[in-house]
Amino acid sequence: MPIYRISKEYYANFCDHQREELLSEFDLDKNGDILIPYEHKGYICNDLVVESSRGIKAVSMFSGAGGLDIGTQLAGVPVLTSLDIFEDSVRTIQQNAFFKIKNAVHECGDITKIDGSHYSKILRRENPEKLIIVGGPPCQPFSKAGYWVTNEKRNSSEDPRNMIKPYFKIISELQPDGFMLENVESIMHPSNHEAVETIYENMERLGYKCSVLKINAAEYGIPQKRKRVFFLASKKDIKAELIQTHGSEKECATNPDLLPYERVVDWIGKFDDPIYFGNEKLSAEGKWEHELTCVPFGKNYIALTERAEYPDPVFVAGKRYWLSLLKLHPFLPSWTVIASPGHWEGPFHWKSRRLSIRELAAIQTFPDDYQFYGSVYSQHKQIGNAVPPLLGKKVVEELCRWI
Repeated sequence: MPIYRISKEYYANFCDHQREELLSEFDLDKNGDILIPYEHKGYICNDLVVESSRGIKAVSMFSGAGGLDIGTQLAGVPVLTSLDIFEDSVRTIQQNAFFKIKNAVHECGDITKIDGSHYSKILRRENPEKLIIVGGPPCQPFSKAGYWVTNEKRNSSEDPRNMIKPYFKIISELQPDGFMLENVESIMHPSNHEAVETIYENMERLGYKCSVLKINAAEYGIPQKRKRVFFLASKKDIKAELIQTHGSEKECATNPDLLPYERVVDWIGKFDDPIYFGNEKLSAEGKWEHELTCVPFGKNYIALTERAEYPDPVFVAGKRYWLSLLKLHPFLPSWTVIASPGHWEGPFHWKSRRLSIRELAAIQTFPDDYQFYGSVYSQHKQIGNAVPPLLGKKVVEELCRWI
């Protein structure tokens, strides 16, 4: 088993009581470096052959970088065609061999400017026994982040980025056997009730039954705490559920069927090497550069406040975003990877640097050999907006049980 090493320089600036508490969790060598045996959990996809074991095939909308589409194909459901409005995302999908299925079409386009007839040719040619549609309309109209940025109440139904109605237009015209609609946890907030009512009303109008899955990805073997909602719909009765497989130390103590949460070091430890960084600038430079080095693993800016008994408080607890100076802990899942973090918003690596594209992709469970197209900013955005592929696989498998 490989050994991951964290030099003592990366905890040298922690205050005394926080350093003592942290180091009690690790094995140290004679020089004071932290030693962590780890098992790389990554996988590859571009050599895999996708075959439909049950005659089910998929159409993908709002495909992004292909996170949900990878999961769909890993579940044994070939993606016949995908659509996204951003060219870089489409080119990401197009350049990966996993999606080069015979006759598959991956296009850049606007869902508001097409209708079901756009897909008639490929569906006639492929003639799937059963068809599902998978997609996650843009989350920004329903996200908490919008409220933090604007400090204003919004009407999500009036947001031009709200693509729920165009999504249902395609569903009504293609009449799939089942479909999925993924979005952020906060879509269920009362302020977004109109959007949720639109979803339920359209399902009923089109003759679909629905199950709603509220999921924290970490509870299903993803090395990331990421809360999302999946609306699963079928023409048949549906009572979909995912059985939790992973939990905290406390949960595992009371439920022997649970596995411990995934350790993020087992997913990104391998990639802590300049050969994987390319031309990325990962150093965190600027106003809070030193303060970041003082934040212990798994903590955020609150570690440097009076609340945390920091000897010379730098910040006031509750006065900054939770993501401020947020740092990963090797033994825990990551916090949510977001598409466009602020300059001092994490998660940061425990070595007080930014995460590389390869590390971000691994936290989201993209395959190790999956390649992204575009600038570093574009790639980061694609990864942050994606559904974790291994979570998508589980949800698609559950949907397919009910169609």
